[in-house]
Amino acid sequence: MPKRILQGTVTSNQNAQTVTVSVERRFKHPLLQKTVRKSKKYRAHDENNTFNVGDMVRIQECAPKSKTKRWEVIAE
Repeated sequence: MPKRILQGTVTSNQNAQTVTVSVERRFKHPLLQKTVRKSKKYRAHDENNTFNVGDMVRIQECAPKSKTKRWEVIAE
């Protein structure tokens, strides 16, 4: 099964080797037919602390690196 890849914006880089990435998805409401925006935050592994707040990054699924980290940043 292929690994999922998501694109989002870095919202925090306070922790060592970790960034918080906010990923937004848009979909049409099934009944109202209105476009809805939902966002979700993922914690991703950033080996060299290279990304800062506001950067657009791509993250990929990986084996668990810690209690909360299940994603890693793909170098861009």
